[in-house]
Amino acid sequence: MLKTAQKEFWFIVGSQHLYGKEALAEVKAHAQTMTDALNESGVLPYPIVLQDLAVSADTITNMMKEVNYRDEVAGVITWMHTFSPAKMWIRGTKLLQKPLLHLATQFNESIPWETIDMDFMNLNQSAHGDREYGFINARLNKQNKIVVGYWERPEVQQQIAQWMDVAAAYNESFNIKVARFGDNMRNVGVTEGDKIEAQIQFGWTVDYFGIGDLVQYVNAVTEEEINDLFAEYADAYEFVYGGYSAEDWESSVKVQASYEIAIKRFLDEGGYSAFTTNFEDLYGMKQLPGLAVQRLMAQGYGFAGEGDWKTAALDRLLKVMSHNQSTGFMEDYTYELAPGRESVLQSHMLEVDPTLAVNKPKLIVSPLGIGNREDPARLVFDGKQGEGVVVSMADFGTHYKLLINEVSAFEPEVPAPNLPVARVLWNIKPNFQDGVKAWIENGGGHHTVLSLNLTTDQIVSYAKLVDLEYVIIK
Repeated sequence: MLKTAQKEFWFIVGSQHLYGKEALAEVKAHAQTMTDALNESGVLPYPIVLQDLAVSADTITNMMKEVNYRDEVAGVITWMHTFSPAKMWIRGTKLLQKPLLHLATQFNESIPWETIDMDFMNLNQSAHGDREYGFINARLNKQNKIVVGYWERPEVQQQIAQWMDVAAAYNESFNIKVARFGDNMRNVGVTEGDKIEAQIQFGWTVDYFGIGDLVQYVNAVTEEEINDLFAEYADAYEFVYGGYSAEDWESSVKVQASYEIAIKRFLDEGGYSAFTTNFEDLYGMKQLPGLAVQRLMAQGYGFAGEGDWKTAALDRLLKVMSHNQSTGFMEDYTYELAPGRESVLQSHMLEVDPTLAVNKPKLIVSPLGIGNREDPARLVFDGKQGEGVVVSMADFGTHYKLLINEVSAFEPEVPAPNLPVARVLWNIKPNFQDGVKAWIENGGGHHTVLSLNLTTDQIVSYAKLVDLEYVIIK
């Protein structure tokens, strides 16, 4: 997978000098116990690092400044072990530019009724501290995440883990660079967008390249490189020759191998983690990139067709958030309207993401009715089943808007022997009629990113961090 830099999260525990050195030493010991246990749980995708106790405004402010400065720190988790006066947190919290999670928990799961005294009460007053601290975050409109529950419970740890993935993606969002090979598809509205506003709001850099820039890289690929990659294909996929001779079939597939090598080299040299193509911009290319794009998506690069850079960047963002698990570019194609079976067939001309495959993909060559080029190779497979979200971003002129639709993907039951592309099927929530209507009413595009790994809550958490309007259809 196209990797991101290793991240960590700082664990900052609130208290105050009022309780004395002995009490603060116990707070620090409890915090260290929690840190070690959470890191050893195997649930959290990133390590947490315990910091000095937050017992003064200067301490808090300096820690938050350091968080902003350190690229490896993706966010902050706070816990109020005792009461921690909120005025101490104002300056530091205002300065914090990274995601914040307030863990509303307590070191002890239960109240020890037989031994509890005022010393215990003063030391373990998270309920008191949570409300004071929560007030100031709400007053500052911090849009922080709040996770409530006993810290050792798996469901609480899972919520922390999911937020960590959002925070990591938020940080990576400012590193996303999209290479556009050619312009947007002519006369299509929803793929357009304000690139300057996207860079201001989301951190995305979007650059245009003429297709000739890529052709130069294609022409520089060696036969040895192509043959080595072709051997990888033989191990990974089922070769289906169809009506082609072995020689013609292999020749077509090797064109895609040269594209995969060239595009990856181009992207890596320029620091790009997402890209677009357009079948209307193929001068100097023998085929529309198909297999090549699918392979790169499987490695973690974001992609969208027809020059749709917004969806390509969104694809990369959600791949980071999901660790590239069952997440990829989609396009609405065909309705199934039979009563009781209403659903939507998702596919694309060629570029369906293999991270969504339920079976071993078949590698085929087949004609493509657009682009006026040679028959391209592509992977064909059926999509997985599972609960997930479909996400689309559109520019409404005055602002960007994110549409989130919860779906239930299912494996196809009927073969489609003449369909030369991969297919993914899902049922729309809350139901077909209301879901489709709401999507259309809210201006949802036909290009989306599907994830069977992420949740609506995670997508909403990201949207709040970047002040992005969102609509949930569920």
